[in-house]
Amino acid sequence: MDACRPLTLDDIPRMVEINEQGLPGTGKVSEEEMADLLSLSELALGLDNERGLAGFVLCLVPGTRYGSLNYAWFNQRFKQFLYVDRIAVADEARNGGIGSLLYQRVIAHAHRLDCPVTAEVSLRPPNPGSVRFHARHGFDEIDVFETGEKAVTMYIRKAN
Repeated sequence: MDACRPLTLDDIPRMVEINEQGLPGTGKVSEEEMADLLSLSELALGLDNERGLAGFVLCLVPGTRYGSLNYAWFNQRFKQFLYVDRIAVADEARNGGIGSLLYQRVIAHAHRLDCPVTAEVSLRPPNPGSVRFHARHGFDEIDVFETGEKAVTMYIRKAN
């Protein structure tokens, strides 16, 4: 498996495809929305395997124009953070350590910024795999945020 690499606009179609495989946990986005997210990201990494892009992560810092309600929730409560907007691994590459490798890079980047890592996990509909994944990587539950029929658990991994 190759090392993590910066994502480019050429990765957008595959990123959307991988994102679709993670629904509903990842949140549906178009190619245009994914390109915009990429442009707003402080950290945008992909990991390739023999078949190409196998997983990716997009992270934002506070104060961008991103319209996500979950991101806004963290903006209202924290001055500094590295927000994991989405982490997604292709179906055929799951359970191979790709998500953990990506999160190691996210955590290292947050350490350089001296800030916590924030993320949310779908509670309604439930995403128990993601709950376990975040617990393994040192995240603590801090609140539940409900918007209509959806609810998410808000997580933080404190700065080391």
